[in-house]
Amino acid sequence: MKKFLKIQMLAVLLAAFTLSACDSDEDDKVDEVMTNTIVDVAVGSDDFSVLVEAVTRVGLVDALADPNASLTVFAPTDAAFSALLTELGASSLDDISDELLTSVLLYHVLGEQMTATQLSDGYYSTLSAGPAEGLNLSLYKNGLMLNDRAEITTANVMADNGVIHVIDKVILPLSITGHAVANSSFSSLVAAVVKAELDETLASDDVRFTVFAPVNSAFDQLLTDLGVTLDDLTAEALSPILLYHVLDGVNPSSSVTAGYFPTLATAFEKNVSLGISTDDGVVLNGSSNVAVVDVVATNGVIHAIDEVLLQPNIVDVALSNPAFSILVEAVVKAELVDALSGDGPLTVFAPTNAAFEALFETLEVDGIADLDVTLLTSVLLSHVVSGNVVSGDLSSSSVPTLNTEKSIDVVVNGGVSLDGDINVVLADVQTKNGVIHVIDGVILP
Repeated sequence: MKKFLKIQMLAVLLAAFTLSACDSDEDDKVDEVMTNTIVDVAVGSDDFSVLVEAVTRVGLVDALADPNASLTVFAPTDAAFSALLTELGASSLDDISDELLTSVLLYHVLGEQMTATQLSDGYYSTLSAGPAEGLNLSLYKNGLMLNDRAEITTANVMADNGVIHVIDKVILPLSITGHAVANSSFSSLVAAVVKAELDETLASDDVRFTVFAPVNSAFDQLLTDLGVTLDDLTAEALSPILLYHVLDGVNPSSSVTAGYFPTLATAFEKNVSLGISTDDGVVLNGSSNVAVVDVVATNGVIHAIDEVLLQPNIVDVALSNPAFSILVEAVVKAELVDALSGDGPLTVFAPTNAAFEALFETLEVDGIADLDVTLLTSVLLSHVVSGNVVSGDLSSSSVPTLNTEKSIDVVVNGGVSLDGDINVVLADVQTKNGVIHVIDGVILP
């Protein structure tokens, strides 16, 4: 009896061990089935052998196989890579540097999972590094097309860590010019840039620019206002207009602040200033709105705007800045608008509203309406100097003004002061007919 019980107990233990081993095998099988990352999908397909080779070569396998990731991959087929090599005149991937290949591959990856229904038309930030720290290159989607180059042929190949959309061409990162060409909303801008022979400059990877890019409707309005067509404008006429939309360096929306900033357009050998306000969105020169920000190109960043910018004169700058509303009222009353809008060059020391309000309090008047026109004209002309005198050209001296009976006592000592107690609080706002220096007091004859 005891022997029988021992045999029976041994059978139970063997059955338990066998069942446990089977369970372990089943667990392994379940784990194996559940491992279906983006890399697994690519490896398991006959269409992505070159993509797998490229990803492996530059060490991106772990990133694309990370089970904790949530990615979108636009996956070029082998035929797409073959077409790319032909396009580049390369015999194999070995002819492409690791640095370039990494940049191109990451340009096909978004940092979040987005199915076809979630991918609306517009710009997306890829994982490919851009021209400045913290900025990644932008990819443009329009319908099934990416950068007006590659077409999504199969969507929503799901993986455990994201989604794959199959594409028929390898997408290449775009320069500023390339992005403008890829988006039909900028076709008028592209035509103007090409006519002005600025397309190669804006495509060069040797430069870094910020471009405020007018959309087609903005150009349509400009041409209507001017009563011309694009064909009527020469390269010489277009170039200064276009350069006024370009800042040197990379300025993403996160770094845009209110103030005046030098563009690549020049007047009197100085860079003409662009006024930026941020009180209600980003507005340029008081009227042009930034509609789309941070289209990151290989050589800079694009912000789309709804109005073409024209280089302002001194009066235009005053009109576009609410801080000069009293000065504008005074200039209009004294009938000096035409004089300050002429060819110049002129230098204007421009009092702010606060400066005028302090004067009104001293004179015990309510405003410009209470001042005699002759006196007002004399006061205003005392703020205007002949020539385009930037702050770097100022020295301690007595400077004659357009009021023949008034000279300004200029003292340069760290800052710039006028007539003893008036300070230049903002210098070198360059316009097409002269330069403005903002002051905190009103100069009196």
